[in-house]
Amino acid sequence: MGSCKPQQEHVHGPIIIGAGPSGLAVAACLSEHKVPFVILERSNCIASLWQNKTYDRLKLHLPKQFCELPLKGFPHTFPKYPTKYQFISYMESYASHFNINPRFNQIVECAEFDKGSQLWVVRTQECELVSPWLVVATGENAEPVVPRIHGMDHFSGSIAHTSVYKSGSDYRNKKVLVIGCGNSGMEVSLDLCRHNASPYMVARNTVHVLPREMFGFSTFGIAMALYKLFPIKFVDKILLLVTNFMLGNTNDYGIKRPKTGPIELKLATGKTPVLDVGQVAQIKCGNIKVMEGVKEITRKGAKFMDGQEKEFDAIILATGYKSNVPTWLKGSDFFTEDGMPKTPFPHGWKGEQGLYTVGFTRRGIQGTSCDAIKIAEDIASQWKTVENKNQCNSHVIILTS
Repeated sequence: MGSCKPQQEHVHGPIIIGAGPSGLAVAACLSEHKVPFVILERSNCIASLWQNKTYDRLKLHLPKQFCELPLKGFPHTFPKYPTKYQFISYMESYASHFNINPRFNQIVECAEFDKGSQLWVVRTQECELVSPWLVVATGENAEPVVPRIHGMDHFSGSIAHTSVYKSGSDYRNKKVLVIGCGNSGMEVSLDLCRHNASPYMVARNTVHVLPREMFGFSTFGIAMALYKLFPIKFVDKILLLVTNFMLGNTNDYGIKRPKTGPIELKLATGKTPVLDVGQVAQIKCGNIKVMEGVKEITRKGAKFMDGQEKEFDAIILATGYKSNVPTWLKGSDFFTEDGMPKTPFPHGWKGEQGLYTVGFTRRGIQGTSCDAIKIAEDIASQWKTVENKNQCNSHVIILTS
């Protein structure tokens, strides 16, 4: 027997794919405009990356005022840097406040624009939905990046991506190789230290490490305030001068800085500086050992580019995430092969034929909020025109003699 084709459902408003912070932000803004919508979410909960793929000790890297979704801020009782659990509770109350009810366990297999009907057709394993508008809200962190390193298959210990890492308690008294020195690699290494493990962190690429706060104020907040008054290169010079005073020269302990300043680099490429919450002190005293690039993985450990070879009990891949848009969005050239909008921020939120994107700015939740507001306003203006036309058509009276 052949499988039955799923029944087609016409959605009166946009179809939003993804119920993370980006999808919720667009949905809330649409609700304010009284525009209906359907959200499809592949997992069984909102903000699944936060709920299922983050480590226990994670806190927001920026103060809460820089991490609020549109129209509803954090509770006043939350600390300056909310925990992951507080952020999740904030998003759950946000969804409840705006009556956002995603359809869970809906994996989008294909979404493409049908030129005949001028509608977007979205297929999941259960249903087929059509709408004039499609909002891609799966974000830039949809799938873990798992590099292929020569010899990985022969390693006798465990290899895990940070997406499944929860706590250093699982690695107590073990020698652990952490591959990657971004915020995740640094924080996992610090967490391992606090659970009496011995982390060896690979710093193959250059990275800026800044103190999370300077003189009691958020480093990011200071940078943004200065950026409004001074050229970006001057702002970066100030930040690095204060950083060297507070943390010392990171080159001295194996973490090489990029030639481009931290804020200029962030705005140009999206590469985020690491904010220090104790890692540098552990590196300085030797509890976190910094290693050069990995040449190959051996059965009992790893060989490094500088000729060293060491044994390890486990390997953690702090190698980040990537977009998965190219696997399911068909017939559109709005995205690159890497699944990012070709048009840079702040103009990458709108494509052609009713296609929108949110959560791809490489500017965190502030970038998401900015795009969500624009998307909702743009769709709302079109939706009201369509609704008015439909109402006019439904009130046509045909007079016959």
